[in-house]
Amino acid sequence: MRSRLITAGFALTAATLAPVAAAAWAQGAPSVTYRQEISNNMRQCAPGGGPAVRVTVAGIKSSGGRIRVQSYRGVKSDWLERGKWINRIETSAREGTMVFCMPVPRAGTYGIAVRHDVNGNGQTEVSEDGGAMSNNPSINIFNLGKPSYRKTAFEVGEGVTSIRINMRYM
Repeated sequence: MRSRLITAGFALTAATLAPVAAAAWAQGAPSVTYRQEISNNMRQCAPGGGPAVRVTVAGIKSSGGRIRVQSYRGVKSDWLERGKWINRIETSAREGTMVFCMPVPRAGTYGIAVRHDVNGNGQTEVSEDGGAMSNNPSINIFNLGKPSYRKTAFEVGEGVTSIRINMRYM
C-alpha cells in the first residue's frame, strides 16, 4: 500500500510541475543546457523528426576554413551573448551551399548565427570572414554591432522548420 502512495504522489507531482516548466520556458527562464557541440546529423531533420531546424546556408565563398552554425534562444538575454548558445555545429567549409540540421530543446523561439572563418585560425578577420543570421537582417554584422534578437528570431514547432541563411562577406 505504501509503494502505491509513493507512486501516486510522484505522478501527482510530475503532473503538477509539467505546466510550471512549460510556463517557465515560455517566459524565457533558462531551462536549457547551453554550449553543446554536436555533429551535423541530418537524420534529426527527417520526416517525423524534431523539434529541429533545417538550415540551408547559401553563398559560402570558398572551401577554405571552418563554418560554425549556432542556435540561440530568441530572447534578448541570450541572443549572441558569450556562452549563451544552445547547440553548435562546426565543420569544414564547402563553397556554395551547405545544409545543417540543428536540433532545439523544444518548440519555441530561436535565432541562428553562422560564421565562416575563411582561414580557419579561430580569429575574426573582418576583411575575409563571413557571417549571417536567421531572417537575413540587412545590417553589416561586423561594423554596426549585432542586430536585435527581434530581427533574427523565428518560431520552431514540434517538427522540422526550414530556413535559408545567405552568407555575407566584406
